[in-house]
Amino acid sequence: MKIDAHQHFWKYDALKHSWISEEMAVIRRDFLPEHLSGVLQENEIDGCIAVQAEQSAEETEFLLQLASSHDFIKGVVGWVDFEAADLQTRLENYSASKKLKGFRHILQGETRRDLCLEKSFQDGIALLAGYGFTYDILIHQDQLPFIPAFVARFPDQRFVIDHIAKPGIKEKDIRNWKKDIESVALHPHVSCKISGLVTEADFKAWTKEDFIPYLDVVVNAFGTNRIMYGSDWPVCLAAGNYKAVLELVKSYFNSFSASEQQLFFGGNATAFYQLNG
Repeated sequence: MKIDAHQHFWKYDALKHSWISEEMAVIRRDFLPEHLSGVLQENEIDGCIAVQAEQSAEETEFLLQLASSHDFIKGVVGWVDFEAADLQTRLENYSASKKLKGFRHILQGETRRDLCLEKSFQDGIALLAGYGFTYDILIHQDQLPFIPAFVARFPDQRFVIDHIAKPGIKEKDIRNWKKDIESVALHPHVSCKISGLVTEADFKAWTKEDFIPYLDVVVNAFGTNRIMYGSDWPVCLAAGNYKAVLELVKSYFNSFSASEQQLFFGGNATAFYQLNG
């Protein structure tokens, strides 16, 4: 089963989606399952993981409703307030949903760059494994130094780094990111999504060659058992199209064995998110 492990849906709202800059104006519109299903079929992708783009309980319910009526949405990564007094009750309620696979907090947007090390936040994360929930780590590369200590605290928790932690691809900035991502990869319960690459590069002038040094680092650090494909649709449309993003990684992994390609394009995501087909 081929899986796109990272994409989003939304009904565009200028206030809620204020993060969509003028440079990304092309995605200032609604993106719903009917806009993605044909794209996945054309590219021979069997299903996807819908990931939250807004921090609210309503967002989680919105994605779960979409997943309940569209079989190709194999799982949902929602949002929950990890510092809420009634977090345990919320997780208990969410555990009844078969398609809710895990949660994410938009750490990249936090003023406190090391929020993941805050005790109240970690107390919330500590509850996830008991329900089998995953956690997606969304950060910029300046926050990577905090992640080894964060994930070390929870050896039984399944973590995945989103968008290879957003290195400065446009600036060809790799040195510090390389050192830090390799430190994170030393923790065997952490995986990495090869996603969101084109929007960290020059939107209008990127080439496949721009990404090879970063892909080399991630694959060498995590191995082929802990990496997964994600399109970051529709955000990727600000810097290309779905096919171009897919071809970028297909080209890179073309020299890998058939079994390694199967793991990257679906097997690892299926295992990580415990998908049921």
